[in-house]
Amino acid sequence: MCGICGFAGKKPISLEQFHKMNDQMYHRGPDDDGAEIYPARNGYFVGLAQRRLSIQDLSASGHQPMHSADGRVSVVFNGEIYNFKELKKELSGYPFRSSCDTEVILAAYLKWGIRCVERFNGMFAIALYDRDDGRLYLVRDRIGKKPLYYWQQEEQLVFASELKPLMLWPGFERRICTEVLSRYLYHQYIAEPYTIFRDVYKLEPGSILTFCEGQAKTEKYWDVREVYHRQKERPVTDYGQAKAELKQLLCRSVEMRMIADVPLGTFLSGGYDSSLVTAIAQSLSGEPVRTYSVGFGDSGYDEAAYAAEVAGYLGTRHTEYYIGEREMFEMVDSIPQYYDEPFADSSQIPGMLVAAMARKDVTVALSGDGGDEFFCGYNVYDRIGQAQKLDLPGGILYGICSAPGLRRARLLDRLPFKVRVIAGNRNRETKTQLHSERYVDAALRMTAGDGLSVFYERESVYGEKNWQARRMLLDMDTYLPGDILCKVDRATMKYSLEARCPLLDRDVMEYSYRLPHSFKYDGHTKKRILKDIAYDYIPRELLDRPKKGFSVPLDEWLRGPLREQLLDMASPAFVSSQGLFDSGYVAGLTAAYMENGDGGPQTGLNYSKILWPYFVFQQWYRAYMR
Repeated sequence: MCGICGFAGKKPISLEQFHKMNDQMYHRGPDDDGAEIYPARNGYFVGLAQRRLSIQDLSASGHQPMHSADGRVSVVFNGEIYNFKELKKELSGYPFRSSCDTEVILAAYLKWGIRCVERFNGMFAIALYDRDDGRLYLVRDRIGKKPLYYWQQEEQLVFASELKPLMLWPGFERRICTEVLSRYLYHQYIAEPYTIFRDVYKLEPGSILTFCEGQAKTEKYWDVREVYHRQKERPVTDYGQAKAELKQLLCRSVEMRMIADVPLGTFLSGGYDSSLVTAIAQSLSGEPVRTYSVGFGDSGYDEAAYAAEVAGYLGTRHTEYYIGEREMFEMVDSIPQYYDEPFADSSQIPGMLVAAMARKDVTVALSGDGGDEFFCGYNVYDRIGQAQKLDLPGGILYGICSAPGLRRARLLDRLPFKVRVIAGNRNRETKTQLHSERYVDAALRMTAGDGLSVFYERESVYGEKNWQARRMLLDMDTYLPGDILCKVDRATMKYSLEARCPLLDRDVMEYSYRLPHSFKYDGHTKKRILKDIAYDYIPRELLDRPKKGFSVPLDEWLRGPLREQLLDMASPAFVSSQGLFDSGYVAGLTAAYMENGDGGPQTGLNYSKILWPYFVFQQWYRAYMR
């Protein structure tokens, strides 16, 4: 686990400047660093740099940039290749000088070319330079576990694991991409390929970018839609067989992720996914596994007691920490430093706190991320299933309200909120993205100009009639890499902690596509097959309860201790000076919120959920744009 950065172009920077860029990611890799600049063809230069967090082969032989034995290829790498030992056996003809997975990347490339990444099972962001053909390759793992940003201007490419190094490049202009602001306010994150800056992009998951002498092209080597349909052609129709095979894959996945030359533990929330990962890890360990959870002291949000019960049953070495107000607000102030573009999923705060606690003992932590997206776990999937059943009558009702001579808006507004959502859901490309028109309207009216749709208008590309399955695929492409995995990466790397996600193993993901949807959701039970596997390890009564997840009381914060900050950020003079938002609307919305609080479930607009991302944006703006 590390941070990488580099460039290719005719205007190199000094090695001293390059080290300064690299050191912006010190927290990602405090154990070692390296930065090198090479002359390339036709007046070009290539620079590769890395900050190292030592996990495999702690010796100096794991130093990066790493070069092939023949000097042809150089690489910097962030992540882990979990099957590197198996690959190493296939590459026995290569003169290995280390026992780390980085050198396997070099050997694999020399034997199989850049498509060698298709053989890698892991999480990775890779930059590889081949002197023979002058090509620089950027590669990101299948589901987007590790980040990789790039900026291309004229005939030059600059890349990094975070935005901060790019900001130090001479001539880099911090121009805000105003087109993404409404979508950010609505979703609270910025999904691939966009970023907060113009001309800066996130390399999409499962992609290879090839740069050579000023020209760049991008191709997909793993695509959610394509792999899903290919795997569906080999269905596993027997539930018992499916459960046994999936369990075996999960055990193998956890076992691979327990390989480390440093201490290891697990995040344990007490929910199904983290409990299952922990249970498998404990079954494979010869000693108690270290487990970590945080609590709020508020029964509306707190799951720490459940985690402690699971830990007690499994016999882990458990540590829990109850978050106080002081710790929370210290985290709020540090959000822009480590999430270096606006990111407002508030569960980042307990995520950072549990990471800080775990890092006192371990360098690697297993998490349960991915179970909801691949096995139908989110509560929204229940609502989507109901919406599909009610879509026809909803369309009829919408047609009646839209009849000539009738005032459609007034009629729709008189309907109960849940009915309005179903009736107004008429766009075929966004059927699974159920929404409140008022919430969408607020996100659009806050911004000062046209931009991207707040929706991902592309559902037809998935070719899936079942709305739940379709939304799961959409979430794998957007919410999972853009929000969940970004949150985990930044929260853990803030403390130089490596997070590994067994449920996002390549073989587990692809096997999940072979399962009938009823194995994941039978009309009553979400994550059915994962739950049945979990019951093999943990009694049902310790796990069966409503899903809570990490959350924080945003309404209490924004109208309490953060009140004055938010009012200052929403003042017409301040907003007008930025030229990014509608000053009158922002001031009016904020004033109404301060007076009345959240609108409640029947209004279709919880003000705090749109004013919190606005607040976080302004924090970020103050940190990076002033």
